Formats: sequence, structure tokens, C-alpha cells
Amino acid sequence: MSHAPLRPLWWDDDEPYAARAPQAPTVPGAADVVIVGGGLTGLWSAYYLTEADPGLSVLVLEAEHVGFGASGRNGGWVSALWPVGPDTLAQRSGEAGARDMIAALRETVDEVGRAAAAEGVDAGFVKGGTVSAARGAAQEARARAEVAHAEHWGVGTTWLEPDAARERLAATDLRGATYNPNCARIHPKRLVDGLADRLRGRGVTLVEGARVATAQGGLVTLESGQQIRAGHVLRATEAFTAGFPALRRRLAPVYSLMVATEPLPQSVWAQIGLAGRETFSDHRHVIIYGQRTADDRIAFGGRGAPYHFGSAIDPAFDHDEAVFTELRRTLRELLPQIGDARFTHAWGGPLGIARDWHPSVGYDQDSRVGWAGGYVGDGVAATNLAGRTLADLVTGQRTALTRLPWVGHRSPQWEPEPARWIGVNAGLRLAHLADLEEARTGRPARLGKALTSLTGH
Repeated sequence: MSHAPLRPLWWDDDEPYAARAPQAPTVPGAADVVIVGGGLTGLWSAYYLTEADPGLSVLVLEAEHVGFGASGRNGGWVSALWPVGPDTLAQRSGEAGARDMIAALRETVDEVGRAAAAEGVDAGFVKGGTVSAARGAAQEARARAEVAHAEHWGVGTTWLEPDAARERLAATDLRGATYNPNCARIHPKRLVDGLADRLRGRGVTLVEGARVATAQGGLVTLESGQQIRAGHVLRATEAFTAGFPALRRRLAPVYSLMVATEPLPQSVWAQIGLAGRETFSDHRHVIIYGQRTADDRIAFGGRGAPYHFGSAIDPAFDHDEAVFTELRRTLRELLPQIGDARFTHAWGGPLGIARDWHPSVGYDQDSRVGWAGGYVGDGVAATNLAGRTLADLVTGQRTALTRLPWVGHRSPQWEPEPARWIGVNAGLRLAHLADLEEARTGRPARLGKALTSLTGH
């Protein structure tokens, strides 16, 4: 059993929530824009709204503390990765729309760095790209196919032969790697806290400990019974969207867990690589992700925790010792250079997944309600794009952003229970089995097609 703190590494330099959030928060009775959710979607929306119209009164309501959800717990990848492939985007929105989406995501990585620098927010932003190891014949075949596909769409992913791959990341069983330059590493909670601080300086009212019961056109009601008149309402609740009964089937909250090592000496980093602060993963089916932190730890995460019946979210679900143990084992097997380094932290949290794995942003002119989410774990950059887009939609601007194919996209509802519980967990199990099959046979898993069919993307 690990003795690592069961809270995110990123929160180490943060004051305890209980010391910051007032017991009875003072909430104004009206605002031009009321944003529900104090994560990156809500904060970026407030940021760009105040850029577009400094005269707007903007109120951000957060049930816990800013960055409590995925925004303050994630792996710190500011990436142009997208859970929906270009072919799928093109089928729905045409080739030009797909290419516009890809370009907007690339530009967003740089925009996060630009905005952080402009506001003096030191979030450890380093654009080193991302390297994904191809370990074994099956992963190599999948990786090479990805490169060929990326070339057609201008995604920017290239193939690294084994020696070049090893220079970036000296992983075991390396047959090569893919590399994409459109990714940066950050300390996510410092980005959240820095944005929140700058917004307060701009006059944005940001209330922590304010739990919203309902949010509809013109009116937001808190669990305390207080009502707030709103010119516009923006819902920025990601996985916690499932907590609103009317929206329970909109997004499925799925847990991703992480561990972190102690700071590693330079002699170890000389063996591992990541000299450019690249983020890293490999081409297995069960997603893993890691980064070299600003203080030279490895922060490493992956999927694998079960989906909980009824889209339940509970602090107890953040901690799954079986998954933590598997993550530590996986990292030691991937990078044995870490030797007997201690693991100092272990944590987790939910992310939001739409039924078709398609993130969306939208705004209803009649009700004056906007929303964004369903990022499937690729939200650190997408939240910025969502914030800029929502600012344009709320202020009535017709721009290149408001024409992107994710604007106004409506995903199907998730199935009722127990079908949702069976389906999501079956997909997770299939991914595990596909990886085991590939490790055993050295060939692409036959289960891969079944996995694609089940997840619908």
C-alpha cells in the first residue's frame, strides 16, 4: 500500500480549500453573464468576455474551489489532440471544416502560452511537443498508419526511427515513435489560479463554495435558494454536468488516475530523455500519458478506473489502489531508468465523454444559454478555444471560431442504465484485452474493431 498523498501533486502549493472558501459566500443578485463552473472553460470564457467587452458584469460560480475538477488535476498537456478524427469531422462538416478545426487547435496551443505570458502567469508552459512510443510490432503498425493519415490532413505528426525516438524518450521495446510539435507542458493548477487572480483584477466576481441547483435562461438558482438574474448563462461543468438531473445522460463521467515520482536527478534524466520537456505516451489502447514536471518529477496517468453506475461522482472514486499500482508498474516497465525512485503522489478525478466522443460548444439565442465540454481528457487547450468561441457567441460576433464544426454539435444521449454502465465498462475491458492480445501475438488486435464499434468513434 502506498503512503503517497491522495491529492494532486499540482495542489501542493495551494492553500487548503477550507481556509479559502467562505462558509456563506456573498453572491450578487444579478450579472450580465453568469458562468457555472470555475474550471478552465469558465475562466477562459470570463477572460475573453472581458477582453471583448470590459463593461460586462461577469459572475463565476464554483461549487468547490477554482480548478477543483479536471482543470486542476489533469496531466498538463496543452495539446492539439482531438478525440474525433479528421475523417469523422469531414463526414459531418466537410473537408474544409475539418481542416479549419485542425488549424484552430494548433493555434490554440500557442494562444494558451501567449495569454499566460501576457498576464504574467507562470504555469511552466514549455512547447516541447509530444512523443508517443511504438513498442512492439502491433503498436508500430498502428503508429505508422497514424503518420500517413496525419500527413493527408496536415496534423503535423511525423515518424521517428528508433535512434531518433530514443533520443527523445528511451522507452523499452522501442521500434520507433510518433512526434507532434503541437503540444506544451504546463502546471495546470498554476494556470487556473493565475487566470482566476487576473480575472478578479479585471472586476470579475468569482465565488467559491456556491452550489448551483438549476441554470436556465435568465435565471440561476443556488442550492441555498438564492436566485440570480442573468443576461446570459454559460454552463462550464464538464464531468459534473451529470449532477444536474435533466442533463444526466449528456456526458458520462469517466475517471482517469495519476501518480507522480519524487524529483529525479539529472543523471537519470540523461538516460530517459525528454530534454525538450516533451509530453509522452505510447500507442497502446488503454491511454497513458506523462510529463516531465518543472521540478523534474514524472507525472504519469492513465485510464483504467471503472465507470460508476448512474454517472455517479464521489471523492472516494478518485482513489483506486489497484489502478495506482498498475500505473506505477507500467511506468517502471516503460522507463526502468527510474530505478527505485519513490512515488510521492497519487490522485484522480472524472472527465466528461459524450456518446459520440465529440466535444461541443454552443449557444442558444432564444434562451441565452451557452455550454461547452465533453473534451474526453483533451481539454486543456480545448477549453481556451471554447472560451474564445463562447465570448464571440455571447457578444453576437460571427467569426471563424463560431463557424468551426464543433459549434452547435449535438451528441446523442447516453443510454439509460444499466446499458450505460455495461457499455462503458465493456469498452474499458475491451481496451485492456486488446493490449493483452497484442502483447501476446505481436499483431494488431482483432478486438480493436469491436472496441471502435462500441465506443462509436
